[in-house]
Amino acid sequence: MPMPLKRTLAAAAVAASVAAAPLVSAHLDSDEPLQSYRQSYFTLVAMNFGPIADMVKGDIPWDLEMLQGWADDLEDVTELNLLRGFAPGSDKGTTRAKPAIWDNMDDFEAKLADLREAAEALDEAAEGGDRAAIAEAVKATGGACKACHDEYKSKDYLY
Repeated sequence: MPMPLKRTLAAAAVAASVAAAPLVSAHLDSDEPLQSYRQSYFTLVAMNFGPIADMVKGDIPWDLEMLQGWADDLEDVTELNLLRGFAPGSDKGTTRAKPAIWDNMDDFEAKLADLREAAEALDEAAEGGDRAAIAEAVKATGGACKACHDEYKSKDYLY
């Protein structure tokens, strides 16, 4: 890849991170720490998975090195203990988490395990560098995200 393009992509990634910083810090609410933890976790998932999906779709230029970094970070993020953010009573407040999570915690945990497994497979595919394998892993990871969103994420914030 030509050096100017690589620098442009790197600058774009940094700019996106800086632009997203207020979104992440906006989740730091001392009145709702568990909701803040969950929202920050999902923001990090989105900030790592989104560019990978965009790259696979051709919406941004292909850069395997950058993709590998995002895939590695995505796997790391998904290994964080998200469940501590779903303690009893944290279904209230500023959240898109549907109350069904607390009624179906075993299913929610299974879907989270599916996400972790898919993110690990995506990281492995990225390390291998095969575009077709990466595309399949992106599809599986997106499917794991969607499975949980369909059941447990409201389109609007609940209060």
